[in-house]
Amino acid sequence: MSTNAIATDLSLAGAPTREREAAAVPLLSVDGLHKRFDDKVILPSVSLSVARGETVVLIGPSGSGKTTLLRCINFLEKPDGGTIRLGTQRIGVSESGRALPEAELARQRRRFGFVFQRFNLFAHLSALDNVAAGPQRVRGLSRDAARARAQVALEKVRLGQHIGKRPAQLSGGQQQRVAIARALAMEPEMILFDEPTSALDPELVNEVLDVMRDLATARMTMMVVTHEMSFARNVAHRVVFMDAGSIVEQGTPGEMFGAPREERTRRFLQHLHT
Repeated sequence: MSTNAIATDLSLAGAPTREREAAAVPLLSVDGLHKRFDDKVILPSVSLSVARGETVVLIGPSGSGKTTLLRCINFLEKPDGGTIRLGTQRIGVSESGRALPEAELARQRRRFGFVFQRFNLFAHLSALDNVAAGPQRVRGLSRDAARARAQVALEKVRLGQHIGKRPAQLSGGQQQRVAIARALAMEPEMILFDEPTSALDPELVNEVLDVMRDLATARMTMMVVTHEMSFARNVAHRVVFMDAGSIVEQGTPGEMFGAPREERTRRFLQHLHT
């Protein structure tokens, strides 16, 4: 996301009501998403939307379909049914339902950032060059322009003093922040986070969550799968509880943590505190 885009989103806080309502038009729309692996149905039929600038946190027990949902949204996994739109563009297939060629699908995926549990950095490259690789090779920027963009992204994730270090010289939390910078440098419209702190030692979790909190404040559109309930409670605009591949309920953090309507949600949240 460019600096100008962040500034524009931040300005919405004081914008007239009509402008705020326009910003609430869904950036992501998922309708009737269905996914199965062999004979096992993972997602029976999931529908949800995410507004531009919104942080949506997905919670739920392991195996509830949260990661599969993320991977289907940008077609890392091919859905078996339903529609996905980013803005007005249908993702993964043409308007007539025809599968897109891989080159076109790759162009669509550039509109998303994806931060995985594992960092998947190039061990032989510095943090700067890990982040610059995408803008240079995929976006076609010159080496100097890509490195300049990478430096800005690394500064946003509080790693400006570590740009020359290779992954082995960085902590796990720092490596995950490099991975977030790598996503930011591609200037996506939305970032999908799949349990970005689950592979980290407990003392390193907060440094990654703090960066994600910065992005939420700057109105980067994000969908986050996490078991970090403090992040969901304090940062999310909306919390979505999934179980058995379906959305059981969703609402503001106050609603979901203060007075969940569904028994399955209450049991899940109670279990976290026992």
